[in-house]
Amino acid sequence: MGSTPASRTSLRSALRCELRLGTPAFALRCAASYGSAHQPSLCAALRATARHASLRHWLHKRTEPHSNVSLETRRMQFFYVYILQSEKDPETFYVGFTEDLRSRLPAHNSGSVPHTAKSRPWRIKTAIAFTDRERALEFERYLKSASGRAFAKKRL
Repeated sequence: MGSTPASRTSLRSALRCELRLGTPAFALRCAASYGSAHQPSLCAALRATARHASLRHWLHKRTEPHSNVSLETRRMQFFYVYILQSEKDPETFYVGFTEDLRSRLPAHNSGSVPHTAKSRPWRIKTAIAFTDRERALEFERYLKSASGRAFAKKRL
C-alpha cells in the first residue's frame, strides 16, 4: 500500500524532531527503513540530513567543551586588520588593528584617535578577520610597508 502525503509529512516532522533531539543515528535508520519505494527523493534527502546532523553532532562533541561556559564565552574571537579610506580625501588611507571593529570606526570618526582626526570622516575600505592575533599583527605591519601598500592599492 502506498503512503499518503500526511504520513510522509508526519515521518518528515518526526525525523526532524529526532535530529533536533540529537539522535541522528535513529533518524538515519528511520530514513533507511522508510525505503526508496515510497518516495526516492524524500528518502535520499532525509538520509543526507541525518548524515549532516550526525557529522554536526560529532564535530560539536570534539570542538565544544562540556562545561557551564556560556555561548558568548565559547564564541571564536577574531582579530581584525582594517583599511580606512578618508571620505574627505579619497587618496588618504589608514591601516589599523583591532579586536572590536564595530567600536573602532566610531572612535576614528569622533576624533579620539589623533593620527586619523585630521582626515575624518572615514569609511572601512577593507577588513580582514584573523583567528590568530600574531598573524593579524604581522599582516598589519606588512600592509604598512612599501610593498604592503602597493599590494593593498592593487588587490584590496
